[in-house]
Amino acid sequence: MVDQRSVDVGGVRLAYQVSGPSDVPPLVLLHALGEDATDWETVVPVLARSRRVYALDLRGHGRSDWPGDYSLELMLADVLRFLDTLGLGQVELIGHSMGGIVAYMLAEDHPQRVSRLVLEDVPIPRPRKQTTPTRPDGDLTFDWEMVLAIRRQIDMPDPRWLERLSEITAETLVVAGGPRSHVPQDGIAELARRIPGGHTVTIPVGHLIHRAAPEAFLEAISAFLLTEQERRPCPPTKDAQ
Repeated sequence: MVDQRSVDVGGVRLAYQVSGPSDVPPLVLLHALGEDATDWETVVPVLARSRRVYALDLRGHGRSDWPGDYSLELMLADVLRFLDTLGLGQVELIGHSMGGIVAYMLAEDHPQRVSRLVLEDVPIPRPRKQTTPTRPDGDLTFDWEMVLAIRRQIDMPDPRWLERLSEITAETLVVAGGPRSHVPQDGIAELARRIPGGHTVTIPVGHLIHRAAPEAFLEAISAFLLTEQERRPCPPTKDAQ
């Protein structure tokens, strides 16, 4: 069962969904730009079999506050306060696209807080041609001002984000969407190379991997998240000997 909750993280209310047993490792999910916690609904039931899963609405998204002040650094600070408020010491972390940028920034700044890191089709932090997105018609489930602010940062990222990828100590899996993704795949490959011990798997279905191919995504993620104890085969019972 998925519980809908919210928590104050320094004056900003973050909404989140939590599911899974309370006595298993915590896993935090960070969505892409313009999405929210519900974006993970196709994969959470399986992940929650062996993990306590926390799916956040980042600031300016979904049911979280839309405070009007936005940056990737503020999103990172929100996530860190979320971990502290809930008493989550070290976590496993999955980030998709923008959420993956927040995830690797957290792993760079606070390596002791991230045991395993999954980056789903996340662009490498290099400058790219700046464009002005067009606001969709109708009501939005996210703050359009947030989109404009975050897009500016993704187009012109802080050079330190790239330089510090080598400081990530978490075991890292980079999941690439292949040629059907709008994210340059050579950049994703470089992202994985710059992270010590980074591994890459390509699921060639485009940018929205966990939605387009949930079974393949879960197979890759589940194998990666297994602890050493979970990977160790169970000893045979007497009846099986």
